[in-house]
Amino acid sequence: MPTDELPDALHVTTDEQLRAVSNLTRHRIMAVLRFEPATITQIAERVGLAKGSSSYHVRLLERAGLVKVVRTRKVRGVTERYYAMAARSVVLPDPGEGGPDVLMRHAVADLEASPVGAERHVGMAHLRLTEAQFAELGARLQALAEEYRELSDPSLPDASLVFALFHPGAGARDEEGAK
Repeated sequence: MPTDELPDALHVTTDEQLRAVSNLTRHRIMAVLRFEPATITQIAERVGLAKGSSSYHVRLLERAGLVKVVRTRKVRGVTERYYAMAARSVVLPDPGEGGPDVLMRHAVADLEASPVGAERHVGMAHLRLTEAQFAELGARLQALAEEYRELSDPSLPDASLVFALFHPGAGARDEEGAK
């Protein structure tokens, strides 16, 4: 199934789905499947897992409805399955006040696992914005990410873009003021 036939978004709503996406290995498997279908063997190679582990994690993602089989073929009497994401993007629920943000935990883990010496751009800016500016900046960041997602070529190396625009809690502002 070409990616243009996929639904735009799959909203994570069940505990099973949340458990599935909360695991870093499954997050990395979904990243492999983001642009093109892959077999268990291909997934295992790209993520650095044993085929059995890869199969286990893919089954959990499939059971949760996050990935699906998009084609099969016979190879020496064995049916080879190609898996792909069930939607173009996965929308996670708001973690709630004080709750861990799964996406950010995975992004930090991926950043820490990136090759030493590889080019990367990481920064943080503390801003003071009106609500209108805050909303505009959020929309511009989303649009920029979508623009580059459309330019993505599966033959090129992966690159991850993570951004978070938020109002820090009172504790974070108190620490900032104490400096």
